[in-house]
Amino acid sequence: MTVEAKKETLGFETEVKHLLHLMIHSLYSNKEIFLRELISNASDAADKLRFEALSNDGLYEGDSELKIRLEYDKDKRTITIIDNGIGMTRAEVQEHIGTIAKSGTKQFFQALTGDQAKDSELIGQFGVGFYSAFIVADKVTLTTRKAGADKSEGVRWESAGEGDYTLESVEKIQRGTEIVLHLKEDESEFLDGYRIRSIVRKFSDHISLPIVMDKEVPPSMGEEGIDEKPTEIVEETVNSASALWTKARQDITDEAYNEFYKHVGHDFQDPLTHVHSKVEGTNEYTLLLYVPSRAPFDLWDRDAKHGVKLYIRKVFITDDAEQLMPRYLRFIRGIIDANSLPLNVSREILQQSKQISAIKSGAIKKVLGTLEDLAKTEPEKYEKFWSQFGPVIKEGPIEDHANKERVAKLLRFASTYADTDKQDVTLEAYVGRMKEGQDKIYYVTADTFSAAKNSPHLEIFRKKGIEVLLLSDRIDEWLVSNLDEFDGKHLQSVAKGDLDLGVLDAEEDKEAQEEVNKDFETVLKQIKDVLADKVSEVRLSHRLTESPACLVADVYGMSLNMERIMKEAGQGLGMGMGRKPIFELNPTHPLVVKMKEEQDDSRFADLTHILFDQAILSEGGQLDDPAAFVHKLNGLLQGLLH
Repeated sequence: MTVEAKKETLGFETEVKHLLHLMIHSLYSNKEIFLRELISNASDAADKLRFEALSNDGLYEGDSELKIRLEYDKDKRTITIIDNGIGMTRAEVQEHIGTIAKSGTKQFFQALTGDQAKDSELIGQFGVGFYSAFIVADKVTLTTRKAGADKSEGVRWESAGEGDYTLESVEKIQRGTEIVLHLKEDESEFLDGYRIRSIVRKFSDHISLPIVMDKEVPPSMGEEGIDEKPTEIVEETVNSASALWTKARQDITDEAYNEFYKHVGHDFQDPLTHVHSKVEGTNEYTLLLYVPSRAPFDLWDRDAKHGVKLYIRKVFITDDAEQLMPRYLRFIRGIIDANSLPLNVSREILQQSKQISAIKSGAIKKVLGTLEDLAKTEPEKYEKFWSQFGPVIKEGPIEDHANKERVAKLLRFASTYADTDKQDVTLEAYVGRMKEGQDKIYYVTADTFSAAKNSPHLEIFRKKGIEVLLLSDRIDEWLVSNLDEFDGKHLQSVAKGDLDLGVLDAEEDKEAQEEVNKDFETVLKQIKDVLADKVSEVRLSHRLTESPACLVADVYGMSLNMERIMKEAGQGLGMGMGRKPIFELNPTHPLVVKMKEEQDDSRFADLTHILFDQAILSEGGQLDDPAAFVHKLNGLLQGLLH
């Protein structure tokens, strides 16, 4: 079959142009990584072929010896990377090379700062892969054919890394991909066998696939100095070509661990820590899992794949194994190699397998144990971890009931103890500082730290020296609705229900409050009549010492902050999930005292609405009619001028 001449010139997407420009200029000081990235891609291609061939042996086309070959030509100034992996179709080349089809692209470009050093780390994290070739090359030619396709279905892609690329159909006898880098004038250092070998051993020694290069074997000399054997070229395996995770821990250097992480994690930075463990018995498996040092830019992209690859007896199965790691640990990178599963495992079997469930449970325990050790022995590292992944870990008690207590001990919060936005207070430390007779862990939620710190609900707690957790991450509302107790102590919102401090309240305070309640009965009824259906109840407050008023959610209702979050998500459910808020007033505040004396019904109504709207604002809420609030407030102020 002849190849139909079909060559077209296509333009790069704007994002690709932007990425190429950034990468070439930002990563130039670390340019040798181009070889690591291209070898990593070739290794992935071999893994995919090995998996596909489990159900279709014909894809090997009679050649099941998978390897990566490196060549260089000083005269032509080229480096060539050849693999006999899965290969690509024309459509796949266009999808993976001509465009960035990666989710999170928008977030990636928004995260760029303009600082070259910081941006280079982000670019590496994005996974530049193939594009790294343009760091050292002024032209790249890629020729590929999908395994199992006819030799006439080869595809050639070529570009100078500027505005466009060409795509044409070619004949390619061998499956897989060949990438030729035409080096820039000042990149001659890479046209050296020793230099290439040293890069491979530094960055890619852990690749389980053989990486081969030609090597000259000099002639041997006979007794009389006559050549017995001429110079010959032999193929030499440059890397150790064994799966890193199968080696004993004592035989693996920190550098080797780190380089393997960069391969599986598509990251340029070293990981924060790792766990390497082998479990023996009826369900035998090995895991090598890493905690990254920085959150990926697409951490909150729910469509992003998990970072753990599943192998079965060193054969790659899938990198989309949601059954291996829960969503709250989605930042974990690495591999799990199961010895006890069949190689022809399907997605359905993965979902239903008791062995997979046991492996997942074991992996979670190992990760949590690693984080516990980090928090205990390297608190500075754990602080760095928390700054990057804290909000994600807070999903743990919601998602993982079996490990709720363990995850709860890993949580960190800001609190009134330090009064800073630094989240470094553990629940254990809070309980250890509780006042004698205190039986609850108190917290307040808000949409910002400042709003939480300055919440009027804290006033009585500050006065009595009772610590309150300050929760301002969006996930906190879901967290406290699922984590209702810790160490036998109930978690209690300071903005919900009738405040009862139990033995922390002096008896004389309670008696005085009862007297005041009688004194304000009439005023409270008038206020309720003015506000009508806006509130469920009007009462005097026990929590306020400085502010005139506040809103309180029903003990079983949705907090006002949660209600606001739901509304922003387009799921408004009405005040307090159908329950109207309670309006509390501070009987010692001059404005509230003034209301008891106010004879003018109109001024009384205006003052009531002003205090109610202020209470909404202090909760971080939005007014239904801001102009009316301003009008009433101005009227009140003008009255003070007369």
